[in-house]
Amino acid sequence: MQNQFDPRTTSSAYDPAVNVGVPRAARDAGLRSYMLSVYNYMASAVLLTGIVAMVFAGSGYAATIMGTPLSWLIILSPLAIVFAMSFGVNRMQTSTLQALFWTFSVLMGLSMSTIFLVYTGTSIAQTFFATAAAYLGLSLYGYTTKRDLSGLGTFLIMGVVGLLVAMLINLFLQSSTMALAISAIGVLLFAGLTAYDTQRIKSMYAYVQGTDMVGKTVIMGALTLYLDFINMFQFLLSFMGSRR
Repeated sequence: MQNQFDPRTTSSAYDPAVNVGVPRAARDAGLRSYMLSVYNYMASAVLLTGIVAMVFAGSGYAATIMGTPLSWLIILSPLAIVFAMSFGVNRMQTSTLQALFWTFSVLMGLSMSTIFLVYTGTSIAQTFFATAAAYLGLSLYGYTTKRDLSGLGTFLIMGVVGLLVAMLINLFLQSSTMALAISAIGVLLFAGLTAYDTQRIKSMYAYVQGTDMVGKTVIMGALTLYLDFINMFQFLLSFMGSRR
């Protein structure tokens, strides 16, 4: 099951309209440290999710609870955390956001453990490395490009909403052709969002530098990039993964 938990689809004070392209900040060591922190949080969360997913699947518990009410609780809990973080970012302490972020990563690992029951380990590994390579290239493009991607971001976010609607419809239709199309479109949408979000997170540094919002922005930025990676990985796995 896809996990479309995306803070961009919620309304919060965290995501103001910002201008892209801040030449002075791009040369600032503070910006490099800020972006490095975002990537470190994001990569650590992906690693934690992967470890939890493998351990939980290997323990046999994932197969035991699959299809039960507990499995739905595990699947929906990360969504609740994303909403809490997105709407409460201004009220919460940075330490609270950090705790929620790591809790979210663990719950996502529990939720994603079922992929080890559906797909072969080889196809999961191949898809992960393919996603990682594409993600690095796309994020690098978003970081270095001088082009304003804000207009593209609006289109992509609308596309994600449309994709969610299509997924809900296909829950009833159970069309394999439609599922394949959804997976292909999902990969493209989140590939574009990776570049867009990287640029947006970079540009926000100019607004939060020197304030107590820096730490919060780092965590929320890492959450956004994490979601881009995970969604792109899952859609790509649905598209090219080998089932058991």
